[in-house]
Amino acid sequence: MAAGMDFSSHRSLLIIIFGFLGLFSFTVEAATKKYQFDIQVKNVSRLCHAKPIVTVNGRFPGPTIYVREGDRVQVNVTNHAKYNMSIHWHGIKQYRNGWADGPAYITQCPIQTGSSYTYDFNVTGQRGTLWWHAHILWLRATVYGAIVIMPKPGTPFPFPQPAREFEILLGEWWHNDVEAVETQGNQMGLPPNMSDAHTINGKPGPLFPCSEKHTYAMEVEQGKSYLLRIINAALDDELFFAIAGHNMTVVEVDAVYTKPFTTQTIIIAPGQTTNVLVKANQVAGRYFMATRTFMDAPIPVDNKSATAIFQYKGIPNTVLPFPPSLPAANDTPFALSYNNKIRSLNSPQYPANVPLEVDRNLFYTIGLAQNSCPTCVNGTRLLASLNNVSFVMPQTALLQAHYFNIKGVYRTDFPDKPSTTFNYTGAPLTANLGTSTGTRISKVPFNSTVELVLQDTNLLTVESHPFHLHGYNFFVVGTGIGNFDPSKDPAKYNLVDPIERNTVGVPTGGWTAIRFRADNPGVWFMHCHLELHTGWGLKTAFLVEDGPGQEQSVVPPPKDLPTC
Repeated sequence: MAAGMDFSSHRSLLIIIFGFLGLFSFTVEAATKKYQFDIQVKNVSRLCHAKPIVTVNGRFPGPTIYVREGDRVQVNVTNHAKYNMSIHWHGIKQYRNGWADGPAYITQCPIQTGSSYTYDFNVTGQRGTLWWHAHILWLRATVYGAIVIMPKPGTPFPFPQPAREFEILLGEWWHNDVEAVETQGNQMGLPPNMSDAHTINGKPGPLFPCSEKHTYAMEVEQGKSYLLRIINAALDDELFFAIAGHNMTVVEVDAVYTKPFTTQTIIIAPGQTTNVLVKANQVAGRYFMATRTFMDAPIPVDNKSATAIFQYKGIPNTVLPFPPSLPAANDTPFALSYNNKIRSLNSPQYPANVPLEVDRNLFYTIGLAQNSCPTCVNGTRLLASLNNVSFVMPQTALLQAHYFNIKGVYRTDFPDKPSTTFNYTGAPLTANLGTSTGTRISKVPFNSTVELVLQDTNLLTVESHPFHLHGYNFFVVGTGIGNFDPSKDPAKYNLVDPIERNTVGVPTGGWTAIRFRADNPGVWFMHCHLELHTGWGLKTAFLVEDGPGQEQSVVPPPKDLPTC
């Protein structure tokens, strides 16, 4: 600044500068982020085979959505593919705005070939890593991407600032067209073929044939820390993830800050996200990052490891990477111990507002069954159910039926508890308990508090199930192995700092208890995030009624809402 500038000129300049900064700050905080998603088919080669896949903008995985807490997001989706399409913004709460949530036939009819729909939503009170994916058929096998929500300007992370961030998306790959795989399984009445490889950022890594150029690598510098935003986008596999020779510090899951803890391996279920800090503090070299299935039930899975490279700057690609060390595929004690370490940060700035009183207690059993199917291979078809009800997808979207009072689309008599009690996790039960089918959902009063216990059963087999609730986060207040005991287990709940998330694993042969406040009116899908089980009917929905206030009811639908 010139030495001769007088005070009034100095003050005027400061007013102009701060006025501009204030305008800039407001612009940033109230920004509208616009994206164009073109759903298009593209030929992609993996594992020595080329095949056409459905993509967004020709990219696999799809583009990352970058926003700040408080931003408005508008994503125009134009469908150029032969399949109907819908996109779900996994973990975005969509307050009063189920029209932008995305599950086909739940909150919207799908976007048909040649049509467009704009998802228009606000990101309120959330920051961290979420993701988006197709929510119809098995199309999310290739139609998925990350959502990165930065804190508001001037708000730091509650952990050391990393030098750089990387998104790590874990997925699956099939040689064949995934829709053909799904259709064949349905026609045969059997589980479809498992995937041929896992992927890290769409690439299986050098342990697979023809994959030298299909290997993801991230470059790091000695002594610096990095934030990895890890997403399990696999259709059916819970996964381990580790970096050879390096510890990871977990700082966030499902866009909720955690009490930091250090681990050599994380475990992450389909639908979940985990943010970890990694310090490049080992001997400079190349280190494998690896992912492989966790499965502690007698069920065949794709157990091949996908790998990527954690590469120190200046190290040539000819150096062989250090191998990773992952737990045994069925290491139940590790999985239980790891998940028990995940606690909400519960700081004054980010409190864990756990509902301490419960208005509605729900108990849902998870079961598999075989129903008659004369055209199927064994004369039976596999079904999955909650409380012995296998959900049937409607032909009209549930939210539209609710909002416009269209009769005959659904019933609100989903049972709060199973009609038959039994030793849920005892000896395997092959008898069909008379599984019913229907479009049955639960009606919940606005602002009521709900506790839901999800109980795995040994109907055909026990298995771990990751459950996702749309429109909400919930607190995971308890979990255990065996049968839930309502007289003893609630006394062991963590009501101080339980983790808050949108997708939770029910352990094999065990139970998980969650709590949430039903303060988001609309119709919200709840389902197993194993695509196989969702297709078999392991799903339902909550109809949360409008509240009495002006800002407590579902907003009107957009004009371009697709019709069925």
